[in-house]
Amino acid sequence: MASLKEVKNRISSVKSTRQITSAMKMVASAKLHKAQGRIENMLPYQRKLNEILTNFLSTDVTVESPYTEERPVGKVAIVAFSSNSSLCGAFNSNVAKMLERTLEDYRSLGKENILVYPVGKKVEEAVKKLGYEPQGSYQEMADKPSYVQAYELAGSLMKEFLEGRIDKVELIYHHFKSMGSQVLTRDNYLPIDLGKVAEEATGTVGKSSFNNDYIVEPSASQLVAELLPKVLSQKIYTVLLDSNTSEHAARMLAMQAATDNANELIQDLTKQYNKSRQQAITNELLDIIGGSMK
Repeated sequence: MASLKEVKNRISSVKSTRQITSAMKMVASAKLHKAQGRIENMLPYQRKLNEILTNFLSTDVTVESPYTEERPVGKVAIVAFSSNSSLCGAFNSNVAKMLERTLEDYRSLGKENILVYPVGKKVEEAVKKLGYEPQGSYQEMADKPSYVQAYELAGSLMKEFLEGRIDKVELIYHHFKSMGSQVLTRDNYLPIDLGKVAEEATGTVGKSSFNNDYIVEPSASQLVAELLPKVLSQKIYTVLLDSNTSEHAARMLAMQAATDNANELIQDLTKQYNKSRQQAITNELLDIIGGSMK
């Protein structure tokens, strides 16, 4: 059995750890609140953009856009989103596992035909461990989501797709559903599925109030074709905010669990300390009593 001094030192050590995890939880909570604010500020623009697109897609308009072109996949790009730091539970490891499974699905193409864009230090490290060369470093964007940087990444992916250097783009990220639920998602980015976009947008904006009597110049189909790059750029930024918010929520939950475990451990160690101390006192009393009876 551990000595009283050892148990006391361990209690002190666990209390110090509890202070750290409790402070980290508070920091994650503040960052989460800030991240949720960014999403709320972005939503009105996204809703209006989706509403405009849905209004036109709900008509009989025929859309011709190079971003909707489906072709045999000879080269694929995968954009994976993680955090730069750890201590957020299984957040990063889940992204790495999903990335590994996705790479396995495209193994037949050969490594030279699989391009990985890691957004975040942890997934960048995972890409290197899997034997792939990251297509750039986007660690700053993972820490501080920026629409400008997201727009640049989206522009780069769209350009590669238009010029035929890649035939498909997939996204791997956590979708922030609620404080206690972050859903790992694998989503097709390019070519864009207009049917799916319209379905998602309808669910977001509800019933449309669009009047088909409006005259659109030069044409509705051309307007939709012009909107698609904006929708694609917005998608990258939305995913970036989603991942960043999910990271803070995951870290907050992980630190809460660590703090709770520390509290339980302190209680158990305190009981052990009191029992050992009581036993030591009892033994001393028995020795005193035994000595006085001689």
